[in-house]
Amino acid sequence: MSAVGLTRPGTVRALLCVLGMLGVLGGHSWARDSRIAEVDAAALPEEARETLALIKAGGPFPYRKDGSVFGNREKHLPSRDRGYYREYTVKTPGSRDRGARRIVAGSGERGDARTSGEYYYTDDHYNTFRRIRE
Repeated sequence: MSAVGLTRPGTVRALLCVLGMLGVLGGHSWARDSRIAEVDAAALPEEARETLALIKAGGPFPYRKDGSVFGNREKHLPSRDRGYYREYTVKTPGSRDRGARRIVAGSGERGDARTSGEYYYTDDHYNTFRRIRE
C-alpha cells in the first residue's frame, strides 16, 4: 500500500482493524489474544456467574482480597500496565479457604472493571484462563 493510499478516509482504520484481528496489535483492547480459550458466561459454574454479577455491581465482595491487583507475572493474559487487572474469588463449595477459582477483570478503556467486558475465568489458580463471553 502506498503512502497515498493511506490518506483515503477509512483506510488507516481498516488497516488497524485487520492488524488487530491478526493479533499484531495485541496491546489494544479490540485485538483478542487467540491463545486464550473462551467460555460462555452461561456455561460457568453458578458461583462464577454470581461473582461476575458482583463485579458488575461494584460489590459488596465476600473476600477481603477481592478487587486486589492481579500481577499477571506468568503472562497468561495479554500484557498490560500494572494495576490493569483485578482479581475476584469464585466461591468453591466445600473449600475451607478461598479455593483455586477466580475471575480476573481488565479495567478496559475507561478504567472500570464493572463495565470493561474483559473478564477471564480460572479454576486452577491462574495456571490457565478462559475469556468469558457474554
